[in-house]
Amino acid sequence: MIDKFAKDNLHGRLRRDREALLWKLDGLSEYDARRPLTATGTNLLGLVKHVATVEARYFGEVFDRPSPESLCRWQDSDGSDQWAAEDETREQIIEFYRRTWKHSDATINELPLDALGHVPWWPEPYLNTNLFAVMTHVLSETVRHTGHADILREGVDGRTGVRAENEQQIDEEARAAYCAKIEQAARSAASIKA
Repeated sequence: MIDKFAKDNLHGRLRRDREALLWKLDGLSEYDARRPLTATGTNLLGLVKHVATVEARYFGEVFDRPSPESLCRWQDSDGSDQWAAEDETREQIIEFYRRTWKHSDATINELPLDALGHVPWWPEPYLNTNLFAVMTHVLSETVRHTGHADILREGVDGRTGVRAENEQQIDEEARAAYCAKIEQAARSAASIKA
């Protein structure tokens, strides 16, 4: 009984956060979806491509159910799973992610939580694991990168939230006042410590 609840709960959260990550691309220009937004080159479309690749590997190779998709080598030194090349369209990357969902969902639906898997890129003693641990890991990766995407999107146009129905109108004046309050607290704390 608890296994079904745990599996359904983790799977439901994964589905929710997949959609939230894709929503971060809504309404963006091609440039804003692809451009580096941090000193290390992190970008919104690259986050989607990376999370799709991670999910494809974990719910594929780990359970001897290889993804039908062609995947870049694991953690290529060129970081090619973290950005979109000129010849890769946004639609191709989104559709890759959605096809990955189907393959992952089939793995999740067909295997019990204690199904054994092997993660060759994990250190000992974690190489051998199970579906529960992998679901938890992929969910945490998805949440982590969706959080990155949320911050990046906020920097692009101020848009925040996890889905369109939760989005509120941006009150620029209220945001500026709030940030000024935080800035003042930071300056005051810094002068006290000095």
